Amino acid sequence: MAWPQEIATRFAPSPSGPMHVGHLLAATHARQLADANGGRCLLRIEDIDQRSCAPEWVELMRQDLAWLGLRFDGEVMVQSERYAVYEDALRRLREMGVLYPCFCTRGEIKAQLAEMGRAPHSALGYLYPGACRNLSPDQVAEKMAAGIPHAWRINMQRVQDLIGCPCWEDLRRGVQRCVPTAYGDVVLARKELPTSYHLSVVIDDAEQGVTLVSRGEDLFEATHIHRALQGVLGLPVPHYYHHSLLRDNAGKRLAKRDGARSLASLREAGYTPSMIRSSLSAALANGGIWRI
Repeated sequence: MAWPQEIATRFAPSPSGPMHVGHLLAATHARQLADANGGRCLLRIEDIDQRSCAPEWVELMRQDLAWLGLRFDGEVMVQSERYAVYEDALRRLREMGVLYPCFCTRGEIKAQLAEMGRAPHSALGYLYPGACRNLSPDQVAEKMAAGIPHAWRINMQRVQDLIGCPCWEDLRRGVQRCVPTAYGDVVLARKELPTSYHLSVVIDDAEQGVTLVSRGEDLFEATHIHRALQGVLGLPVPHYYHHSLLRDNAGKRLAKRDGARSLASLREAGYTPSMIRSSLSAALANGGIWRI
């Protein structure tokens, strides 16, 4: 498997709470890959969801990174400063005819899935059943005029018709074939959130010149969506490395929603950066089992 000639990785946390040990793994892995290959490791703040992200979490994150001695190269990219860039991408997708407004509420989608009996689903969850995909222009205009809230979904069948099923290189799993339709017509923007993780991440990776996306294996399936967006938007395609996740003694993933220890709490408990780095190394040598 060929690596990129010039390595540029990135650490892209979402400041919706204190950094935890899973963040430490992601940041350390990205930095180590860059250092081992004479490359750069960039920092990006993924704060597009202003309901959950807050400046105090960004400040705490900066303190944690400084305390750990993790350094990054170049300027820090902040997603909340880039909404105009994402809107331009949405405009391009509308002009291509691959974006459509979806007026379905979550409750209506749930009811549609229930009526279908065995609802189609993927590793990322249930697929959108497509109620708004084929609305006529008159129906869309009527709903728009009535001010009905809507999201913007991408028609993956049209995307697949345009770009086929392109590949990407995963440095752990080998060459992968993208199937755009496998994960349904995902939402790329909502009224309260004028972009999405999927849209922002591919645009920002291209803007920052990221050539190697290092991230947890829980995001492997999402790469199908990202490769499809790269294809239809004509963006460069980085290599990927989906690393293992940290787990507790029972094998359960360590994540913020599951009560993973925050780095701030470890610091307050008297742990030093060297102790935490040693524990991380031991965890990786022990199948990802974290013992602090």
